[in-house]
Amino acid sequence: MPREIDWSDVEEIGILLQESHPEIEPYTVRFTDLHKYVTQLPGFVGDPMKSTERILEAIQTAWNEEYEDAK
Repeated sequence: MPREIDWSDVEEIGILLQESHPEIEPYTVRFTDLHKYVTQLPGFVGDPMKSTERILEAIQTAWNEEYEDAK
């Protein structure tokens, strides 16, 4: 069973997004789609209504770091 993750687990979310969507360049993703990707991750238990633009920006940055490392 996957570990439970919440909005505050930015680094973990970035890793999981890279693993589940390696073909996507993170900075091309709209926040509405990013929100959907995060809430659909295995183990995500966060309240979908508790995301903010700041949180989504941090997640996108963490995901981009993983994307760049995977090149």
